[in-house]
Amino acid sequence: MIVEFGSYALILSFALSVFAMAMATWGRIRRNPVLAGAASAALLASALAIVVAFGALIFAYVTSDFSVANVALNSHTDKPLLYKVAGAWGNHEGSLLLWCLVMTAFGAVLGLSRGLPFGLKTSAVAVQGALSSLFLAFAAFTSNPFVRLDDIPVQGNSLNPLLQDPALAIHPPLLYAGYVGFSVCFSLAVAALIEKRVDPAWGRWVRPWALASWAFLTVGIALGSFWAYYELGWGGWWFWDPVENASFLPWLAGAALLHSAIVTERRGALAGWTVFLSILAYSFSMLGAFLVRSGVLTSVHAFAVDPERGMMLLAILGLAAGAALILFAIRAPAIRSMATFAPVSREGMLVLNNLFLTAAAATVLLGTLYPLLLEATTGATISVGPPYFNAVFTPLMAVACILLPAGPLLAWKRGDAKGALQRLRLALVLTVAGAGLAFLLFDPKKALAAAGVGLGLWLVFGAIAEVAERTKLARAPFAETLRRARNLPLGAWGMALAHAGVGVFILGAVVETAFKVESARALPIGGEISAGPWKVQLKDVQIVEGPNYLAEQGRLAVVDVEGQKREREVTSERRFFPAGGQTTTEVGLDFRGLDDVYVVMGERSATDAGEPAWVVRLYWNPWARLIFIGPALMALGGLVSLLDRRLRVGAGPGTRRRKEAKA
Repeated sequence: MIVEFGSYALILSFALSVFAMAMATWGRIRRNPVLAGAASAALLASALAIVVAFGALIFAYVTSDFSVANVALNSHTDKPLLYKVAGAWGNHEGSLLLWCLVMTAFGAVLGLSRGLPFGLKTSAVAVQGALSSLFLAFAAFTSNPFVRLDDIPVQGNSLNPLLQDPALAIHPPLLYAGYVGFSVCFSLAVAALIEKRVDPAWGRWVRPWALASWAFLTVGIALGSFWAYYELGWGGWWFWDPVENASFLPWLAGAALLHSAIVTERRGALAGWTVFLSILAYSFSMLGAFLVRSGVLTSVHAFAVDPERGMMLLAILGLAAGAALILFAIRAPAIRSMATFAPVSREGMLVLNNLFLTAAAATVLLGTLYPLLLEATTGATISVGPPYFNAVFTPLMAVACILLPAGPLLAWKRGDAKGALQRLRLALVLTVAGAGLAFLLFDPKKALAAAGVGLGLWLVFGAIAEVAERTKLARAPFAETLRRARNLPLGAWGMALAHAGVGVFILGAVVETAFKVESARALPIGGEISAGPWKVQLKDVQIVEGPNYLAEQGRLAVVDVEGQKREREVTSERRFFPAGGQTTTEVGLDFRGLDDVYVVMGERSATDAGEPAWVVRLYWNPWARLIFIGPALMALGGLVSLLDRRLRVGAGPGTRRRKEAKA
């Protein structure tokens, strides 16, 4: 009965979203606040209905109700409770319901928000209701997770073992919060085009939504990367997989949107570009939903292989993004800005930032879609992998990062390049010294790696220089510096943290990629293998029983080659899941400062003497910690900026200038 109640709640949510769209449209035409209020209330009711539906699905998973096809295909009685719950969104139908849950929740918050002009808010609510209606209709009528089975199995098929992981339990909700959060930016952009109101106030209303979505997406992508790093056992953290790229595209567009919205808010410039990026960010999110659910990709990340449902998602993408882009093409000529600025100014730097970010997104889009389009049109298959992205994407982002520290130190409208460079003088000296030291310590063949280290240091020191300039560090009495630091807006702290986070990530990615060492061999009990400065000895192997698997567990001792550091023990497993007949590996990780000693125990074999042996792969991944600390700092910077009162109450530029003058 609860399952049927969940199905009814899903259909009710769809009906309420359609009602919200109709009431908002009618209310806007009639300029009737009562009708507009009814639309907002309907969006809230739609969100509550989806909460009920999602709760019903989780109840079916927790109680192992195998009369529900979705549960039978993705759960098992022996599965731990956490993964029963996570199984609710570890499949096409459940993940789509999660998408609808997040979308209706954001729509409800939009409907309850205050301070937006009547016309803009009502139009945005209508657009958000339309978007929700499209996805809810898709979920209710083609991908309903509550479909019953006539022949009820005794046990389920269980969730893919690779997805039975704590990081994967929370990765999709955070990722979807980023993906779907951009739908509000999309709705506000379309509403602004309808109302012919794209001004600094509009930029101020869009920015918090873009900031929250970008921060959520950053954490979601980082968690997914970390899961791939320690769960798949291949020793890497990013492979330019098409599904990885599908999540990266809205992140790049969102980063460009954040910077563009600042210019629109402060100076009223780049208004049309900000609208376009708002549309593009959510369009990329919908493209990602199509790629992982259409069957055009074969990936561990993909949810479905149903071309018919994929075509319906493609139709949703075409309808929503196509209508928005057509409206943009019609309205764009009328979006004019009277604001002027010199090429050397903060606006100028932000324009360059946007150009490089969007060009980088275009290269990722091309590398992702070209093989699919080529195969669809000619039948030929090609692989576009790391060499392409390293050759095309990396230089674009490197130039953007070189310019990044100078932007916040330039004045609006007309900046002083010489003055900005003088304020970055110490950062530049430290960067050159760090890059030079890296060049001396590295192999001459790794000169590019030394340059990459310099780029990471430039961003970190540049962020510190920005804060030092704002607080007059070492140029004013300590009490004055402390007062300025306390009065510095949270948005400024957040921006510095995010920029430093990019630098930290680059440091980790460059060093780990350039200097990682890998070795593999079959080890008997007591056998050793080394990689870089570390060696590992296989102590013993035993059979262990998990809640829903059996495993060969290897106990391995990790010590440095020179024997000067304390020995530590790690375990690595090869797990067999009887319910699905699948085998997975569990990586052994020894965190050594910023480095990772990464151990994978593979299949059983034998030595020449006939002794039992196990294939062990050992990786030394230097500075790998920074790869994941960097995104954490970026997301923290986004959160800190979001807590800035100016964003929450919509303080205008004049208010901000007065506060900064007092500081």
